[in-house]
Amino acid sequence: MKKMGIEDLCVNAIRFLAVDAIENANSGHPGMPMGTAPIAHVLWTKFMKYNPKNPAWPDRDRFVLSAGHGSMLLYAMLYLAGYDLSLDDIKNFRKWESKTPGHPEYGHTPGVECTTGPLGQGFANGVGMAIAERYMAALFNRPGHEIVDHYTFAIASDGDLMEGVASEAASLAGHLKLGKLVYIYDNNHITLSADTKLSFTEDVLKRFDAYGWHTQSVDDGNDLGAISDAVAAAKEETGRPSLISVRTHLGFGSPNKQDSYQAHGSPLGAEETRLTKDNLGWPPDEVFYVPEQALKVFREAGAKGAGREEEWAELMRSYGRKYPDLLAQWEIMTGPKLPEGWDSDIPVFPPDQKGIATRSAGGKILNAVAEKIPALIGGSGDLDPSTKTAMDGRGDFQNPAGGDEGVQGAVTGHWGYGGANIAYGVREHAMAAISNGISLHGGLIPFAATFLIFSDYMRPAIRLAALSRVKVIYVFTHDSVVLGEDGPTHQPIEQLASLRAMPGIRVIRPADANETAEAWKSALLEKDGPVALVLTRQKVPVIDRKKYAPASGLHMGAYILADAPKGRPELVIIATGSEVHIALEAYERLAGEGVAARVVSMPCRETFEMQSREYKDKVLPPGVTARITVEAASTFGWDKYAGPSGVTIGIDRFGASAPGSVNVEKFGLTAVNVIENAGKLLNRKNAARKKRAAAE
Repeated sequence: MKKMGIEDLCVNAIRFLAVDAIENANSGHPGMPMGTAPIAHVLWTKFMKYNPKNPAWPDRDRFVLSAGHGSMLLYAMLYLAGYDLSLDDIKNFRKWESKTPGHPEYGHTPGVECTTGPLGQGFANGVGMAIAERYMAALFNRPGHEIVDHYTFAIASDGDLMEGVASEAASLAGHLKLGKLVYIYDNNHITLSADTKLSFTEDVLKRFDAYGWHTQSVDDGNDLGAISDAVAAAKEETGRPSLISVRTHLGFGSPNKQDSYQAHGSPLGAEETRLTKDNLGWPPDEVFYVPEQALKVFREAGAKGAGREEEWAELMRSYGRKYPDLLAQWEIMTGPKLPEGWDSDIPVFPPDQKGIATRSAGGKILNAVAEKIPALIGGSGDLDPSTKTAMDGRGDFQNPAGGDEGVQGAVTGHWGYGGANIAYGVREHAMAAISNGISLHGGLIPFAATFLIFSDYMRPAIRLAALSRVKVIYVFTHDSVVLGEDGPTHQPIEQLASLRAMPGIRVIRPADANETAEAWKSALLEKDGPVALVLTRQKVPVIDRKKYAPASGLHMGAYILADAPKGRPELVIIATGSEVHIALEAYERLAGEGVAARVVSMPCRETFEMQSREYKDKVLPPGVTARITVEAASTFGWDKYAGPSGVTIGIDRFGASAPGSVNVEKFGLTAVNVIENAGKLLNRKNAARKKRAAAE
C-alpha cells in the first residue's frame, strides 16, 4: 500500500468498503459510491451535525441519498461514523434480513432517513424535510433560542433529475425559497445503460437557476477543497435552495470500467477489483479493510455530535424555563400522543335524508381538529375549494418575504413559514413525496388532498409511505362515477382496488358524515402507516344512528349497520361509501316483503381483516351464502366477501360522461337492482333447499 494523506485514506476507505461489500454480495452498484466518496467524506466530517448514538436527535441535519442504488455509500458512512451498523452488517449487504438491504429502507437501518431507490423520490422527500424544518422553526424558535436549526443535505443522480417528481419538487422548493436545502448533483455523465449524451443533454444548472435555486459547479469530484468551499457557500445562501453540480467519475479508479455504464449496476469483478485497489494504492488482497487512522477521523466526527446534542439539550432546558408553554407544545408534537381534547369539537351530524357530501363533512371535521392539532399541515393539488381541505385561520406556508398583496386563494390568514396550508399547485406526485418527507422529519402530521382519480399520479410515493410505515393522510374526493359529466377521464374505477392491493395502507370509504368523522379520528390515531380517506363529491344521506348502528363501528373496519330479526339473516348486503344508503333502502323494502336481510357497512377492509375470526364470522356468518356487495368501482377483490354463491354489483368498465343520477341508474347502483339480485339469490337458495329435501 502506497503512502497517502489522511484525506485520501478516508476517501478510499469509503470506496473500498462499498466495492468489497458489492463484490461479496455479487450484486449492487459500485460506480456511484466510488465517484461520490469524496463528497460524502466532506459532508460527514466537515459539515453535517448528527449523533450516531441518537439517530433520532430532533435537530440533526438530515442526509438523503436520493440515488438509493448507491446504498453502500450510505452504509459505509453509517458504519464509519459509529452508528449501530457493524462491519458484519456491511459484509451481509443484500443478504436475507440483513441491516443493509439493496436500497436504503427507513426504520430498518439506524441512520437511514428515508426509503430511496425509485429515482426522484428522495429528492422530493428532502424538500418535505426542509418544509418541516422551516415550519417547526417558525412555530418554536425565539430570539436566542433557535431550537430548530438544521439543514437537509442530499446527493442526487442524473436519474433523479430526469424524473418528473424531482422537477415538480424543485419548482416548489425554489418558489418557497427553502434556503436550508443543499443538494449535490453527482454529475458523472453516465446512466445505467449508456452515456448521458443519448438522453440527457440539457443545462441542469440553468434549469435550476430558472427554478430559483442557488447553483454552483465543481469541476473535479476529487477536489475536496472545492467541494468544501461550495458546500460552505451553499449554507451561507439562506434565501434559496442550493444545487452543487460536481463533475465526478463513475467507478473512479477502475482501470477498465471508470466512466462506463459497466460500473453502474454490476460488481466490478474480482480481477477488476484487484486492479482498482492497486491503481489507487490500496492493498489488493485486503477485503473490508479500514485503516485505523481513517476510522479515527470518522469516529471523531461522529463523536462531536454527542457534544452538539448536549449543547442543544442545554438550550432546550433554558427554553423550557423561559417558554414553558411552548416547550409543552413541543413535547406533544414530538411525542406519541395527540393533544388532550383534540377531538372535542368534532361535529355530530343529525339525521338528514338530503344529506351532505362526505367531502364537505370532511372539511368541517378537518377544521374542527386543525384548531387543536398544530402538528397538522398539508394541502391539495390546487383543489382546496373542491376537496374542502383548507384549514381556516392556519395561514399559508409561504416564504415570509413573498408578501400577500394581490394574491387570491382559498385560504385566508398570514403568509409565512408558520402557515399550515401548503399550496402544492398541480404537482400531485411531488405533493405525495413531499408529504413523506414532512412525516419522516418528525413532529408533524401531513395530509395531501386531490381527486381519487389522481391518486394514480401519486402512487409511487404512496407505495413508499406504506413501505416506510410513515403517517400520511390522503384525502381523496370525487370518488365515483356520480361526479358525472366530466366523464371517464375523471371517474375512478380501478383506483380503490389498486390502493387496497397495496400492503401497509388503510383505505377508508365512509358511508356518511358521521362515519367520515370516525374515519378522520381513525386516521389521526394511526401510528403504523398511511391512511386514505375516500370521500364523495355528491350529497349522501346522514344515517339515523338511533335507528341503525352507531358510526363508531367504523373502527372495526366493517360492522352490522342494520340487522334481520333476532340477528338471523338469510341475506347479507355489504356496501361502502355512497352505496350504503342504497343498501339500506333495499334492506327496508326487503324487510317489508318479509326478507330477513342484514346490511354491513364495510368502510375499511384492511381494518376488518385485523379483527378476530370470531368477530368477522359474527358480521359475515359463514353459513349465510346469499350475499351481495355494492360499490361504485371495480368489482375486483369483492369475491372474497360475496363468496362463490354471491353477487358483486360494481363497475368493470370505464365511466361515462352523463349526469351522476343517470350514471347511477345505468350502472345498476340502485336499490331496485340490489332487490332484484336478492330475489334471484334467494330463489336459487330456496330451489336448492327444496331439491335437497326431495332427495332426502
